[in-house]
Amino acid sequence: MPIDEARWKSTNAYAREVYGAEPEHIRANREGAEAAGLPAWAVSPDVGRLLAVLAKSTEGRSALEIGTLGGYSTLWLLEGMRPDARVITLEYVDAHADYSEREFARCGVGERVEVRRGPALDLLPGVVEELGPGSQDIVFIDADKGSYPDYYELTAGLVAPGGLLLVDNIFGSSSAWIDEVDHPQAQAIDRMNRRAASDERFDSAGVFVRAGLLVARRKAGS
Repeated sequence: MPIDEARWKSTNAYAREVYGAEPEHIRANREGAEAAGLPAWAVSPDVGRLLAVLAKSTEGRSALEIGTLGGYSTLWLLEGMRPDARVITLEYVDAHADYSEREFARCGVGERVEVRRGPALDLLPGVVEELGPGSQDIVFIDADKGSYPDYYELTAGLVAPGGLLLVDNIFGSSSAWIDEVDHPQAQAIDRMNRRAASDERFDSAGVFVRAGLLVARRKAGS
């Protein structure tokens, strides 16, 4: 049978039910964000669990995240990283940064996570220079979709050999789906996807989960 909207929603609900069990502190983060009126843009629990599993496949020492929102995905990444792992996460909206910083403190990871405030495209050149090539075990991108090609080009070189570049919403978002070929956001996502798929530095795959996740592993010696 073809997948229509109802079947798509029911399949995603099934994945969340079966694969979306959350640790208590992460569940509290999600529910608190909803109560605080933060936008419902965070990854779903089943995607969060996938992030943790993928993080465990790396050295798990360092990560750069673009798009903090309430810190939900950050907490999932930390679930798969070493106890002494360090994360830098970039957030444009002060209210979101305030909430996430409170949450990191509540969860006992405040000293391991640094929230940097401002437009990511303004912050990234300095962050890239500061961190240096091949320094990050994980780069996770989940921010404004129109800037995806720029985010990719700026951060791909930061990924260590054997590390992962992860991008959420590679098939679209509530604003535009990938088949809306005249929509600027869909066009930007498509450009990034095609760049990642042809980037010889990485072994890449597009995972069909929720709104899609790019999983790109940096090759040794690349």
